[in-house]
Amino acid sequence: MRTSSSLRLLTGTSLGALLAVSAGCASHADFIDLRAQMQDVARAQNQAQRQQDAIQRRLQALEVAPTPRAVPSAEGSKEVAALRLQLDDLTAKLKDLEGRLARLEGPPLAVLPRPESTTGEPSRQSKPVRVPELQERGPVMPGTPDITPTSAYNLAYNDYLNGKYELAVTGFQRYLKDFPNSSQAPSAQYWLGESYYNLKDYVRAIQAFERVVNQYPHSERVAPALFKMGMAAAETGDRPRARGLLKRVIEEYPTADEAKLAKNKLAEIR
Repeated sequence: MRTSSSLRLLTGTSLGALLAVSAGCASHADFIDLRAQMQDVARAQNQAQRQQDAIQRRLQALEVAPTPRAVPSAEGSKEVAALRLQLDDLTAKLKDLEGRLARLEGPPLAVLPRPESTTGEPSRQSKPVRVPELQERGPVMPGTPDITPTSAYNLAYNDYLNGKYELAVTGFQRYLKDFPNSSQAPSAQYWLGESYYNLKDYVRAIQAFERVVNQYPHSERVAPALFKMGMAAAETGDRPRARGLLKRVIEEYPTADEAKLAKNKLAEIR
């Protein structure tokens, strides 16, 4: 099972918790408990993201009609409706988890105890003191306040789900630039291609999907990327290339959902 980079970042410490411990306001046990809570929230976030991606892929499979006149069955329509409800629930759950994570991480400012004055005058250090960020918190998106890889991915993905494809393109491009080695990079690259595809920019869509295949050959995104490359090639009128890509899906990934879709599309474009 893949582990999101956000989980690795959260194995460090919360700045707010460390400040409380250093000031004598919390015990070591409290600190350990808070760190465990953060890890639990991150795991729940990762699981919800995987479920969200799986449902989105299933919806795509159901909504790609095998022929122009194909009408979805009653059972298929019910499944689509049920999946959309699940998708809405997961989106709400992810927003709730992000809020919980922000609350657990705590604010970057803390009031530290004032030193005893040796002159009998009150100390001038009465304002909150900013403590440098802990290195264990890991990288954040440059130019934005404390955006983790998970948050950046969710922002772009939610734009995609809401049909804001141009914003999704910008978000996924920024994500891939700032977090190229994260575990969600293959998914970000794939959804970048889907965003271009929905914008009918098929040339850029093919380029994005090609990167999935070439840069992440062992990712679960390869089969759907090859299939969508074939679909995009067909849209550009390059039928020989489209047939070659669709046949590759069938031959190399015969058990994938995309294999059946590829067979239907091949029968349509011959």
